[in-house]
Amino acid sequence: MIRDIPVVFSRRVSFDPTPNAFSQLVRSVSETAQLRDLTLSNPTRAALGYRKQELSAALAAARVDRYAAESFGSLEAREVIAKLWHQRGMAVSADQVALTASTSEAYAQLFKLFCDPGDRVLVPRPSYPLLAELAKYEAVELVDYALGYDGSWHIDVESIARLVTDRVKAVVVVSPNNPTGNRLKRSELEALLNLGLPLICDEVFGAYELQEVANAVWAVEARHGLVISLDGLSKFACLPQMKLAWMTFAGDSALVEVAMRRLEFVLDAYLSVGGPVQDSLDALLAAAEDTRLELCDRLKANLRIVDDVCRGSAVTRLDVEGGWYAVLRLPNLMTEDDWVSQLLLQRRVLVQPGWFYDFEMQPVCVVSLLVESEELRSGTEALVQFVQLQCEAC
Repeated sequence: MIRDIPVVFSRRVSFDPTPNAFSQLVRSVSETAQLRDLTLSNPTRAALGYRKQELSAALAAARVDRYAAESFGSLEAREVIAKLWHQRGMAVSADQVALTASTSEAYAQLFKLFCDPGDRVLVPRPSYPLLAELAKYEAVELVDYALGYDGSWHIDVESIARLVTDRVKAVVVVSPNNPTGNRLKRSELEALLNLGLPLICDEVFGAYELQEVANAVWAVEARHGLVISLDGLSKFACLPQMKLAWMTFAGDSALVEVAMRRLEFVLDAYLSVGGPVQDSLDALLAAAEDTRLELCDRLKANLRIVDDVCRGSAVTRLDVEGGWYAVLRLPNLMTEDDWVSQLLLQRRVLVQPGWFYDFEMQPVCVVSLLVESEELRSGTEALVQFVQLQCEAC
């Protein structure tokens, strides 16, 4: 007789699969009613004008009959990324670039590069919650540092310095942050580099500026320390389906050389990036340029719509410098959960609650500027009207 032996799974994949209450409510309401969804994050569902024939032709021209594995990705593709930096006025060489299938994978590989199990990485709060899962899978602990708000968002570098211990191995910055939209400033970059830790700067929304910020910088402008900038086709070219991202190393040249030499062994064990997308990268970027510019225009127009609808109401749009999202502060008349739930139930408008991003200030909600403009206007008007009725009832 064969005895049943239970499978023992890693604690890294132990979680409660039960959807939270808000997710269950969204599912229930969406089964019976059409929602005005202001949470859109997938550009391929945003009714953008993709040049499909050119995208298809770019892939069709790729070499599909050969395999040429390179740890950092093909030199030709890395030269395309270096050219992108040159267009921004940055002197970057292909030797500073490494390719991965996604920025999520890039995070995972960098956590491997810098951290042993149980080591810590400092990350911003509020910010996108995916980092917690990525760190968990690498047996790395995250420690939150605060983004302050005094009419604009900023990194509280002094508070970060107090969090640094021997177990802290790197600092993550997101610029523009998701969802607050604040960009990294030159003074913040210098202060973070002075901590003596590697700086992982997620710049996937960097191409989407919503207002001019004179002292904003790209991470690769660093001339000392060690900085790794992350970007990819998903956001930069609105092509998440193509699965290619890049890491760009900058700072002290000796540190860059050592880091990339060690990373080469990690990337060589995965070789995750497909050959055809590397071969067609230059053509894909050219074919996607109009789509990216169209999105830039939509984001700015949608921000104006949000401001126009919210003007004079009890809903306050918080300052945003870039990215795809806007944060709306709601009156403190009910809990954040009650606001987003009642808005869904009574007005069929779906927004993201602030707790999804670990906002300390409450109540707030997050709306996507990726949404088609008429849908965004309609949904935001319904939100503001609902808020006004609650204020009048008090």
